[in-house]
Amino acid sequence: MNYGRALAITVLVALQPVVVPVGMGGQSIDDCDDRASLQISVVDESGFIPIPEATVVLRWTDAERRPVRETAGTDGHLLLCAPRDAGEATLWAEFGDASSEESVVALEAGLSHEVELRLLLSETGTGRLVGHVRDAGTDDPVATAAVSIIGDPGEVSSNRRGRFVLSGVPVGRREITVRHIGYAPFRHPVVVARGRTTEVEIGLVPEPLEMEPLVATAVRLRRLETRGFYERKYWGELVSGGTFFTTEDIERRNPTRITHMIADAPGIRLGGCGARLNSCRLYNSRIPDASSSEGCLMSVYLDGSLVVRRSRIGRGSSSNINDFVIPIEIAGVEVYRGPSELPAEFAGMESRCGVVVIWTKS
Repeated sequence: MNYGRALAITVLVALQPVVVPVGMGGQSIDDCDDRASLQISVVDESGFIPIPEATVVLRWTDAERRPVRETAGTDGHLLLCAPRDAGEATLWAEFGDASSEESVVALEAGLSHEVELRLLLSETGTGRLVGHVRDAGTDDPVATAAVSIIGDPGEVSSNRRGRFVLSGVPVGRREITVRHIGYAPFRHPVVVARGRTTEVEIGLVPEPLEMEPLVATAVRLRRLETRGFYERKYWGELVSGGTFFTTEDIERRNPTRITHMIADAPGIRLGGCGARLNSCRLYNSRIPDASSSEGCLMSVYLDGSLVVRRSRIGRGSSSNINDFVIPIEIAGVEVYRGPSELPAEFAGMESRCGVVVIWTKS
């Protein structure tokens, strides 16, 4: 066992924030002890009407850990206790195709910070740009780069890891500009989709060098973004916590059955396929199971619902994900081979042998 990696994952989990829905179950700010707390309220543009069950997205600006994506209560409020070592947070709210402007909060231990996020419900013709600015030669992140859209007065700066978020960008073909002392000015067209987030990877060129700037863009599927797929994919790949397949990956492979593509991931094998290979189950070959010579049967979620369950095998229920979905209907797949890789939302007794999470396009 790799004890260094196990320790790193344990520490990462221990540093996760505590989320407390305000006004529910009699909980209060006292639950945060001596940590900084965020009392978040999500309202409409006027600031008077609370928006129930909006999604609050929070990124820790000064530390590399999983972002928070939580649902506000029916009164539009959410209380969040920050990790003890967090110094700054960037957060915004989403509701359907609408979103708020981002808010940056400096955190201080023992203090409560009130944050109001106003959803721009009338600006249905906007999208969001998230990106990463780096040095095209060294690949190092470029901090404090000024990022803006031509013709829009708003401007943001990249953080110390080179990341930025531009909210409320009008849809259509726009031009992004990035400036930083010591680098050639950068300008490049981007297409902003309504209610979508477009990712931008930017490589700035030091001014003395003769080379072209680098840029790559990708539009996130709104359905996957609201389910937290992209956040889990980013952090999973960062700490080797899972295998992920996007729509592009599936279209490139064009598998006949999705089980056959998933089984290409290390440590996973097919079993019980039958003569026509259309009833295959997914087994984790790294975890022994006395009840099966194939390995340990993995549980499968489809759009958040558990459809293939270890404990029901042999009790008359279907154990074949191919009965539920075909590859062209799939937007994304997450594969977790054991408890150490699992995010909290998919953990549990049914997940001992690993979990496959499948999201459809609609």
